[in-house]
Amino acid sequence: MANKDKFASDSVLSALFEAGTLDKAACEEIFEEHERTGKETRDIVTDGQYVSEDDLLESLASGSGAEIVPLSGIDIDPEVLKTLTGTQARLYNVVPVEADPATVTLATFTVPGPDVADALSFALGREIRFAYARKQEVLDCISRYYGAQESSADNYLAFAEFETGAATEDEEMDEKKMAEAASSAPVVRLVQLVLNQAVQARASDIHFEPFEKEFKIRYRVDGALYEMTAPPKSLATPVISRIKVLSGLNIAERRLPQDGRIELPVGGRVIDLRVSCLPTQFGESVVLRVLDRSVVSLDLENLGMPEDVYDNICRDIDKPNGIVIVTGPTGSGKTTTLYSCLRRINKEGTKILTAEEPVEYDIDGLVQVPINPIQGNTFPLVLRAFLRQDPDVIMVGEIRDLETAQIAVQASLTGHLVFSTLHTNDAAGAVTRLIDMDVAPYLISSTLNACLGQRLVRRICKNCRTEYEPTPEILQRLNLTADQVAGRKFAFGAGCDVCNKSGYKGRTGLYEYLTVTDPIRVMITEKKPTLVIREKARELGMRTMREDGVRNVLDGVTTVDEVLRYT
Repeated sequence: MANKDKFASDSVLSALFEAGTLDKAACEEIFEEHERTGKETRDIVTDGQYVSEDDLLESLASGSGAEIVPLSGIDIDPEVLKTLTGTQARLYNVVPVEADPATVTLATFTVPGPDVADALSFALGREIRFAYARKQEVLDCISRYYGAQESSADNYLAFAEFETGAATEDEEMDEKKMAEAASSAPVVRLVQLVLNQAVQARASDIHFEPFEKEFKIRYRVDGALYEMTAPPKSLATPVISRIKVLSGLNIAERRLPQDGRIELPVGGRVIDLRVSCLPTQFGESVVLRVLDRSVVSLDLENLGMPEDVYDNICRDIDKPNGIVIVTGPTGSGKTTTLYSCLRRINKEGTKILTAEEPVEYDIDGLVQVPINPIQGNTFPLVLRAFLRQDPDVIMVGEIRDLETAQIAVQASLTGHLVFSTLHTNDAAGAVTRLIDMDVAPYLISSTLNACLGQRLVRRICKNCRTEYEPTPEILQRLNLTADQVAGRKFAFGAGCDVCNKSGYKGRTGLYEYLTVTDPIRVMITEKKPTLVIREKARELGMRTMREDGVRNVLDGVTTVDEVLRYT
C-alpha cells in the first residue's frame, strides 16, 4: 500500500481497501474500534455488516491469489486430516483440505500472519498454502473431524511415558540436557496444549507449580483457580525449561527469579504472556499472566461503572493538572482502568508518558517505559527523566515510596496530569497512605483530584441464572430492609457446562469515587483519619463499594456472597 494509513498494518483491512470493497473512512473506523475494544477486525467487519462474509472472503482471496473452499459441501480425506493434530487445528483455526508429500493446503477464515505459516511449516515439515472458508464452516469442521477439546487427562496420559532427560530427585540436569528435553516433541505439544486451553478458557493467569511429589498446573479464571489433571512429576523440569526457552530466559539459571515475555499466536491473533520464574524448594514455580486484548475492554464506558462515577472520572481526567489515584488489591483491575482513562484522553495534541513494571498493553500514541530495578531503571529515575520530556500526562504504575510520591506531586504542581495506583482497601485510604509515606498533607490537598477504589466480582452465568426470594437473614447481611428491596428477586448461578459448574461467567467492577472537594481538602490538611474522611465523602454523595455491590445484587448481576467477600 502506497499510503501510510493507520490501518495499513492490518492484513484484513488492507485487503478490503486494495480490493475496493471498503473505502478509507470505513477502514479507519473499523481499525479504531479494533484498537479500542481489542476485537478482531474481521469480526467487526462482518458483525457490523460493513460487507457480507462472502464479499470479505472474495477480497481476501483475490488479494493473495488463494481459493475459496466450500467446506460444508466436501468430504475431507481422512489421510489429509491426519497431517494436522486437533490441538494444532484449534490453536490456529485451520482445517487441512489437500495434502501431498511437499505441500499442505489449510482452510482458514482470516489472514494468517507469517509467524503462523512458519510455525505450521516447521511443525508439519511441508510447505503451507492457505485457502479461505466461512468462519462457522471452519469451526464446525474442527469440531466434526477432531472432536471436542481434548481433555487434559487424556493428553497428560499420552505424555506419561516421556522420561528422556527428566531429572530425578537426586540429580540435576545440565544445560544441554534441559535444552534437549525442552525441545522434545512431547513437551512442545504439552506446553502448546496447556497454553492454548488457558487462552480458550479466558484465563488471566497460568500457574506451573512443582511440589515434592507432584507437578500442578492451575488456571485462574474470573478470579478463581482451577486445577488441571496433574502431569507426571518428571515433566516439571522439561516443561518449565520449555517455557523459559519460549520467553528468552536463561534455562541454566535456576537460583534467581527471572521475568520474560511470550507472544503466542492463537486463532489469528497474538496473545501476550508475561512470565515470572521463582526458585522454590522443589524447583522453579512459573506464573504466566495472560494479556489478551480481545478479552479485556479498554473502553472506559465498558467497565461497568455507575453513571455518576463515569461522569466524575471523565470530568477529572480532562483537567490540565492534578493527581488521579486508583486503589485496590492486586488483580482488581486498576491497570485496566488507568489504560482506559489514558485511551480516552490519548489525542494527537497530548503527550502521554507511562512508567510501568512491566508494560502490560502496547497502546499506540503512548510513550511507555518499562521499569527494571535490577538494571537501575527505577520509578524515581524514570519520573525525573519524564519531567524533561515535555509531557502533558504522566502515568506511574504504582506509588511505592516517598521519592516516587514527591516527584508525582512535583509533576502535578508544574502543570501535569498524573495517574497512578496505590494498594489500599478503599478510596479514602489513599489519602492516609500518602501521609504515612511522609508526603506533606498540604501538598496532597492541593494536588489530589480524586481517588477511585475498585474491586472485581464475578458475574452470574446467564445460562444457569436462577432467581430466588431473599430471606430476612440475607437482607440483614447487606443492611437492607424489605422496603428497600421492593419485592425484587436476587439471583445465583446453579452451575452448568458453560461456566464450568461454578455458577459464574465473567467479572464486573464495584467502584467508589472520592472527589477531593474543598471540605475534603480541609480534612486532609488537618490529617483526619480515613474513617472520618470516608464518612464526610459519603455525606457529600460518595457511594461505597459495598453500596455499589448491593446495586449489582439488586440488578441481578452478581451474588450476595461475591459482594460480601470483596467489600
